[in-house]
Amino acid sequence: MTNQLSVKIPSCTWSRPIGLGWDKPYTVRYASNIDDGPWHGMPLGGFGAGCIGRSSRGDFNLWHIDGGEHTFKNVPACQFSVFESNSTSSQAYALSTQAPDDGTLKAWQWYPTTSTTEGTGNYHALYPRSWFMYENVFQAQLTCEQFSPIWAGNYQETSYPVAIFLWNAHNPTNAPITLSIMLTWQNMVGWFTNALKSPEVRVRDDGSPVYEYQPRWGESQGNYNQIVENTQQFGCVLGHVGSEALQEGDGTWCIATLKHPQVEVFHHTQWNPEGTGNEVWQSFAKDGSLPNYLDTTATENTQLGAAIALRFTLQPGETLEIPFVLAWDLPITEFAAGVNYYRRYTDFFGKSGNNAWAIASTALQEYQSWRSQIQTWQKPILDREDLPNWFKMALFNELYDLTSGGTLWSAASELDPIGQFAVLECLDYRWYESLDVRLYGSFALLMLFPELEKSVIRAFARAIPQGDDTPRIIGYYMTIKAESPIAVRKVAGATPHDLGAPNEHVWEKTNYTSYQDCNLWKDLGSDFVLQVYRDFLLTGADDVEFLADCWDAIVQTLDYLKTFDIDGDGIPENSGAPDQTFDDWRLQGVSAYCGGLWLAALEAAIAISDILLTHNLGDLGVLAVQKSTYETWLQQSLPIYQEKLWNGQYYKLDSKSGSDVVMADQLCGQFYARLLDLPDIVPSDRALSALKTVYDACFLKFCNGEFGAANGVRPDGSPENPKATHPLEVWTGINFGLAAFLVQMGMKDEAFKLTQAVVQQIYDNGLQFRTPEAITAAGTFRASTYLRAMAIWGIYLVIN
Repeated sequence: MTNQLSVKIPSCTWSRPIGLGWDKPYTVRYASNIDDGPWHGMPLGGFGAGCIGRSSRGDFNLWHIDGGEHTFKNVPACQFSVFESNSTSSQAYALSTQAPDDGTLKAWQWYPTTSTTEGTGNYHALYPRSWFMYENVFQAQLTCEQFSPIWAGNYQETSYPVAIFLWNAHNPTNAPITLSIMLTWQNMVGWFTNALKSPEVRVRDDGSPVYEYQPRWGESQGNYNQIVENTQQFGCVLGHVGSEALQEGDGTWCIATLKHPQVEVFHHTQWNPEGTGNEVWQSFAKDGSLPNYLDTTATENTQLGAAIALRFTLQPGETLEIPFVLAWDLPITEFAAGVNYYRRYTDFFGKSGNNAWAIASTALQEYQSWRSQIQTWQKPILDREDLPNWFKMALFNELYDLTSGGTLWSAASELDPIGQFAVLECLDYRWYESLDVRLYGSFALLMLFPELEKSVIRAFARAIPQGDDTPRIIGYYMTIKAESPIAVRKVAGATPHDLGAPNEHVWEKTNYTSYQDCNLWKDLGSDFVLQVYRDFLLTGADDVEFLADCWDAIVQTLDYLKTFDIDGDGIPENSGAPDQTFDDWRLQGVSAYCGGLWLAALEAAIAISDILLTHNLGDLGVLAVQKSTYETWLQQSLPIYQEKLWNGQYYKLDSKSGSDVVMADQLCGQFYARLLDLPDIVPSDRALSALKTVYDACFLKFCNGEFGAANGVRPDGSPENPKATHPLEVWTGINFGLAAFLVQMGMKDEAFKLTQAVVQQIYDNGLQFRTPEAITAAGTFRASTYLRAMAIWGIYLVIN
């Protein structure tokens, strides 16, 4: 605790008045998609440790504690409250503007919002830190800063299941003020696991596979709370009496704080969160104390709350900084029944599940150092005057998905020395690391945590040779009311679309999605090759072993992809079924999108083979033949791409549909070729002409540039088919990828205009910390918490 005066909040946060609602937030496009509403705040917790969200109205409402599963509900008993008194009056409030709607905690007073311009304070967020500044209610100046120990290049603390709440209290008046800050928490041990051990997988109305998730919410049999302390620290552990072996959801939670000579500590270990809350509120609202009630009896499935309160008096002009910590130790993530993984943080705290106090205790010792590491990491970007504040805000806040995207990070093993990592495509398409999406969305991971990025690509390399003959029907055909062909799950040699889902066996059982037959996709193989070479090149170009590890998979997937070159012109053809990342959009023949990626991937494969030959890695004779094969394919393909697709102004959607649509992402392959210092796949004057056409048609002429660039419209900005889905959506990640290409081609002003339009739609309309894949001009969105949006780091990479 230090007498630190002012709280310095960066000028580029996302900010909103505490408790202020939204007049017209974006709503979901399809009723079957998840729409929690706009009350989302920055998540707290380390990567793969589970996370908790607290919104700008002060309620804790997001519970991503079970890996890959989503629970969104306000838990009123999990709360901070403040008591304040001076010589004449006193007041106490629980610091959420949202009173419970189930009739509980009626004794509590909830934080006010006012309709006047004054307001009662502001919430600020710049991931991984956020702040509540309370104003016009208390006489003291109160700020609570929240963060978890996440910073670039850190593979230890970034995994910790912990949140720090750093309170700064200042007395600006000329009389003493007594304050008490209380943290209450509900014992949730055992809740976060699926009660349905083998839930049935069904196909949703949008063609996506889904299964039911029923957390053991409220099942508290055998739970107990217990005070723990040492000379410097005081806490309460929320545990569970269990005789059997540890399972998913088992472990401990802990709330804790530091002792200080100026501060009195009070506690209550067993109050009822389902009652009026009077056991804690009566004494707290009277004088800021608690009755120091101790009861560690395990409950017969009644709900248990714990509370810690710190009371202190500030003299005029005095300031006190007080840390509270929330930690949880739930070491196991279970996929299919019996498929258990330990989380990464257990490499540092053990696997017993009894270490929430140890984690909290570490946080209380280290929080100042942690905060300083975060500031050091962010400072060079925040100090840049050539980057607008809205861009810095979105750049950091879009990283929320690395915490909140159902993230997995397993304990280390011999094969994976820093564990295995994975983020969901999104909450609606609940499978991991979709390769077509991460072609854009993985820039953040690559730039900030390169070893985690390479671990994901290694998982794909291991999966490519594997086959799985399980027959499946394809969901897309159901949505267009046509009979579905039967497809095998995974063809050996094909690049999988994803690394599996939380109800099976992530990393081992791939290609979970059955919306399309991903074995037929024409972009995945190229996406894989490009990401391998990118991850090598942009992490120092010295990890040749990484290239060697991936080479056999590269050869297999390029050979497999070449089998789709039906007419032998050198470029695999699209089949007319949606067979690429725009998986509602039929492309026919050679397409600008997939064909361009193919050309860039061949160039990358040639560059990789050169490096392996130089380093004498592998069978040199075989390598030379492979390199020569790719050179032959490339020489044949390059002129064909121009012949079939260039129309004098831009590259046509494809060679066979006759469409005149301007596709926003037509030259993704050229962007990647330039990014990786490979030869251009198209002449630069043609690339520039195409890019200007895209900017004009898809952005400026689509709703006057208000929303961002639509995926595909005609040159005058009109839709080819007004009922089409993907062409008329604005995809956040595709827009950021397009903006990176604009910067690369010298159109930085245009890139920022485009990016700003998208960022404003997200952060002004209640989509913050749940950025969707797609928004529409009708104010609807699809697929929240989407991986591709982290492509904003691709813009920063090319500006850099």
